[in-house]
Formats: sequence, C-alpha cells, structure tokens
Amino acid sequence: MMLTFHGISKTFVSERGEVPAVRGVDLAVREGELFVLLGPSGCGKSTVLSLAAGLLSPSSGEIRLDGELVAAPRKKVFVSPRERNVAMVFQSYALYPHLDVFGNIAFPLRVAKGKEESITAEVARAASMLGIGDLLRARPGELSGGQRQRVAIARAIVRKPRLFLLDEPLSNLDAALRAATRAELKRLQRELSVTTLYVTHDQTEAMTLGDRVALMREGRVLQVGTPRELYETPRTPFAGSFIGPAPMNLLDAGVFEEEGRLHLRIGEERVALSPRKAGEVRQLATGRVLLGLRPEQVRISGDPGPPALRGIVVSAEYLGRERLVSVETAGGILTVLTDGEAPNEGDVVALALPIETASVFRPEEGE
Repeated sequence: MMLTFHGISKTFVSERGEVPAVRGVDLAVREGELFVLLGPSGCGKSTVLSLAAGLLSPSSGEIRLDGELVAAPRKKVFVSPRERNVAMVFQSYALYPHLDVFGNIAFPLRVAKGKEESITAEVARAASMLGIGDLLRARPGELSGGQRQRVAIARAIVRKPRLFLLDEPLSNLDAALRAATRAELKRLQRELSVTTLYVTHDQTEAMTLGDRVALMREGRVLQVGTPRELYETPRTPFAGSFIGPAPMNLLDAGVFEEEGRLHLRIGEERVALSPRKAGEVRQLATGRVLLGLRPEQVRISGDPGPPALRGIVVSAEYLGRERLVSVETAGGILTVLTDGEAPNEGDVVALALPIETASVFRPEEGE
C-alpha cells in the first residue's frame, strides 16, 4: 500500500487567528516501508499522521492511498477513517479500562461483526506474536507500560490494516524497554510487511527504525532520506544539529580567491580547497559559508597542521568508551567526540579540521 501527500497544508483557527500546522507537505511512503516522521514538538508530524488516518481533513492538497483519492478539499473528497482501513496506535495506548486484554484486542473485530471463533483465533495469533498470550484475562490497570503498549499494537494488528500509524508509541517507556521494543517493532513490521508511518521526536528511534526518515520543522518537510543520508549529508544546519549523538559544529568561514584557487579563512587559518570542494562552495555564490563538522570528525592533535583552531577545554564528559570534549575557540565552542585519552579542563589544545569532508551551508541557514 502506498501513501502519498501532495501539497498538503493544515491550518487551525483559534482565538489568535489562523495557525498553520502543516505547510505544503509532499511525501510518498512506499509499499511495505517503515517511514518515520521526525522533528521537535510542535513541528506538525502528529498532524500529518492524523491527516493520513482521516482524523483531520486537510485545508488544501491531496492524499491518496494506493492511488485512491481519500482527501481533497478542492474536489470535495473526504473518505472516513473506517473506510480507509488504517490502524493507529496512540501515545496514550487508548485502551478500554473496563475490558480485559482479550476484549481490547478483539474490539475492532467485534465492531466489524466477525465470527467469535475467528475472533478468538486472530486474538491468539496477535497476542502470540507480541508475547502477551498469558495476559489475555488481565485488565489494563494490572499491566506495565510496556505490556499496555503491546496490547495496543496487537489491537491494531488484528484489523489487518492497509496502513499502520504509530504516534510516539514508545515515549512512555523507560530507556531499556524502549531499546528492546524498538527491535521488536522492527521485526514485527518486517514479518507483517505492512506499510507503516511512525512519528517520533527521538532521533535515535528514527535512525534505528526507519527505512527512510522525513525531518520536519515548523510544519515543513526539510529533508527525506535514509538514516545514513540524513546523518552524512544534511541539507541544513538544523538537520545536522538535530540528528546525531551531539550537535554538529558550525564554523563561520570567509571565502576568497588567490592565485586562481578558492580559499577559506577560518580564524587565522587559510586553506586552499580542492576543485571538488571549491565547486561545492561556488554553488552557494557568497563571500561567507558555514562549515558543518560532526564531533567525531574533529580531532584533538598535538601537531595538527593547517587548518587548525586552538582553544581551551571547558568540559570533558564521560560517555563510557568515548568522551565528549567541549573546546572554546575563536570560532566558538566546538565539541569533539573521541575514544582516546581526553584532555583536562583548562588544557590548551589544537583541533584539526577536515575541511574536505565538511558539510557546507549558506550563512543565513544557521540563523
């Protein structure tokens, strides 16, 4: 099942007037794909999920399921949630407290007036897949957060939906349980081969679960790609800072030409660019650029050679096998992720900067 959004916008009306929640979103979720919407709170990702489910109607644009038009205000088309045959798991799980686990899982099948014998078999199958077969007579109030979450997923599975929608389903779980459940969700999605749209603000969740990820901010989709593409080739400073174990370092650099070659000026250092990197910088057509370097790209070195920035260590955080070192330089505070011996606070160090592997952005994109 494919899900496509074309020019989707959603505006809410409040006492403050019109509040745009989603602005001109174009997305195509492929059949059998686990597609993640990632972004900070209030970026519009849950609104996109509700639009896919049919819980909201778009203000403009078109939504299609397998090519079938299910929402288009201009054409006066809106297909109800029930007719779309999608299943949604909410952050709060939304279980019925007066029903036991069996009753909660069986609820959508009973609403559809299925035969009791078939319902029993489907509930047992879903419960077995999620390891809750021994909890069928328990009430939601007797379950842990992880168990309630599994019941909510089982209830969605028994419907055999065309599209599986999950709205931050792991946010109420502790860190250890989240990690274990992520792996289980990935296995389950592969086993069912159901197209899945998953919403989260947790970049670790997005990077470990998603076949592809859409990064959102202020109602817009900034970038879509595989987790590796988003990490290694961010298109904006925001993407570089939001995705990763530590924010990307951003360095202001002047651009000038000398002896027929393009150079960058970083602090007191000047560095000539290779033809490939010079071409990348020229495309921005500006006298200044922002260089983006991941903390693991920057090295602390006794003899770094140019280009390098010198600075004072302001902190060194212990992360087990690694250290996250913050260094105050003329270009601002830079972070370095190192698995070597970390310097002490107050030490003067030199930072080697691998300019040729840096991401390059327009200066205004970092504001």
